Amino acid sequence: MLEALIEPLQYSFMQRSLIIAILVGLICAVVGSYLMVQRLALLGDAISHSVLPGLAIAFMLGANIFIGAFIAGVISTMAIAFIKTRSPIKEDAAMGIVFSAFFALGITLITIIQKSNKIDLNHFLFGNILGVTFDEVWDTAIIAAIILFVVGLLYKELLFYTFDPLGAQAAGLPVNLLNFGLMLLIALTIVASMKAVGVILVLALLITPGATAYLLVKRLHQVMILGAGIGIFSSISGMYLSYFYNLPSGPAIVLVASGFFILALLFSPSYGIFTQKDLKLGQSSLWRELKQLFR
Repeated sequence: MLEALIEPLQYSFMQRSLIIAILVGLICAVVGSYLMVQRLALLGDAISHSVLPGLAIAFMLGANIFIGAFIAGVISTMAIAFIKTRSPIKEDAAMGIVFSAFFALGITLITIIQKSNKIDLNHFLFGNILGVTFDEVWDTAIIAAIILFVVGLLYKELLFYTFDPLGAQAAGLPVNLLNFGLMLLIALTIVASMKAVGVILVLALLITPGATAYLLVKRLHQVMILGAGIGIFSSISGMYLSYFYNLPSGPAIVLVASGFFILALLFSPSYGIFTQKDLKLGQSSLWRELKQLFR
């Protein structure tokens, strides 16, 4: 077993990939905890798909795709906020509008680029963690450091705003600035993660580790810590499964994280389907409903 663990580390591309996997598993769980608690999973989905045109435009201009993706993410968050504040359209509808428009634009631009240059850019959608370069590892590490620094610096303010936005506003906290700052953190996290799992699967890493931890612990900092551990372990395990069984890396990471969530959903001490004290009562009620349904 020890030889199996060491074998992939002989290759430099696996060393870089594992570093990226650890960083991505950490920051996705930390930032995703806020999304999960605030019931804003759709926001993560909207921003993750909205970075696609920024990737494509940066590639066309020969610029850094991280910068292009971040700019597109910021523009999408501003568009969502503008529609929400300047019209009767609700936030979830604004997210859906911006998400679909940006994603359609990104797909169109990628298709045009692929036809013109005869290259495959599908790794923007599904990730290509095995192809990361040293510069990309360095960029991801810098982004991860910025995210963790900001979360640590504003932890109390973000905690107050996350659980009681009205109370935070009454206490004099700049809630609009905190909301926009949280969106920027999400955009940065997505930018850092897109090379590992792509813009389509990044939402799974943003939400699943935090949701798994939420079923097991109660406090936000505990959710962050446990979620980070689950995210890191899922990322490393997915990389090893990808190496030994020739699986796509991004989906393998997401499947491991999803497997942990299913286990927590079934066996969580407080919320598990098979471990709740009223399980028998719930089963009997469900059985009565099913019999009434099929009469």
